[in-house]
Amino acid sequence: MIDKLIEDMELAIRSIRKWPGKKIQLFHHNDSDGLCSGAILQKAFERAGYDVNRFSLEKPYPAVLKKIYEQDGRVLVFADFAGRIAPMISDFNQGRNLTLILDHHVAEASTDPNVFNLDPELYGLKGDRDITASTTCYFFGLAMDPVNRDMAHIAAIGAVGDKFFENGRLVSQNREVVMEAVKQDRIEIREHETGEDYYLISEGGPLPCDQLGDYLDTLGAAGFYQNGPDIGIKVCHEGISPASDRMVEELRVIQIKAFDEEIKRIRNGGLKKTRRIQWFHVKNRFSPMGVKMVGAFCDNIKNTDDFDPHRYIAGFQIIPNEIPGFG
Repeated sequence: MIDKLIEDMELAIRSIRKWPGKKIQLFHHNDSDGLCSGAILQKAFERAGYDVNRFSLEKPYPAVLKKIYEQDGRVLVFADFAGRIAPMISDFNQGRNLTLILDHHVAEASTDPNVFNLDPELYGLKGDRDITASTTCYFFGLAMDPVNRDMAHIAAIGAVGDKFFENGRLVSQNREVVMEAVKQDRIEIREHETGEDYYLISEGGPLPCDQLGDYLDTLGAAGFYQNGPDIGIKVCHEGISPASDRMVEELRVIQIKAFDEEIKRIRNGGLKKTRRIQWFHVKNRFSPMGVKMVGAFCDNIKNTDDFDPHRYIAGFQIIPNEIPGFG
């Protein structure tokens, strides 16, 4: 399980060190777990002397992958997605680049020896219980160099942000990184009747990790086209700041306004229904927020009286044909 995963991580690290050049292209998800994953990997690679070109993606769309794999001779790293599409990535790659996948979702094995699928699901661990992407990336960073142990608190924030608890507590590898962060006086655990709460110890006082996860989610999703993921990475490393607070406040105002207006449209006939599905299309009305926001909107309104609890809810949104910083 975890021992075999770390063994294969060490093999992948040796392959990176043998690969010509010192440049990494890092692609990571834009939620709190993905941002924490990106933050951990970027710093770990930079500490090892690599030049990291980092991109945040909402999804690894086939068109994006096709463009990525027009390149040859690169080191490409995917974090918090792509575990399941390792065969597709293998087909795109055809041995031309060295690729690492550090995910925690349901996974399929790679068919290209130059594509390392280091998804814990392939090693008997449960990505929705034992280990998140940020925890996976933390173990990878630790395998690179023990100095990266100081990023345990970032992995802990990502684990809490993904909200996979057992009896109200983080367990298994997620718990291991939290306890390491506690040992370093970076995380505090407070027990209560239904489980535990986790706090980041900061100069301004303890910060609830669940709220910090929501904070990063807002930056990464609502702020996807407004440099939010880059601000989120900075928050992971340096903590919140007046500038990040202002941005989150502005993004939440935009989100509330867009959601309120869409609810009005739904109540005025904007909801379509079939036998089993109720659906709506926001078109470009959630712009400039990212496409994850239609899912957030569905989650917000699913239990209201406007929707039939016996029908599935589907929301649609136009996907812009541009990835910030990538094209």
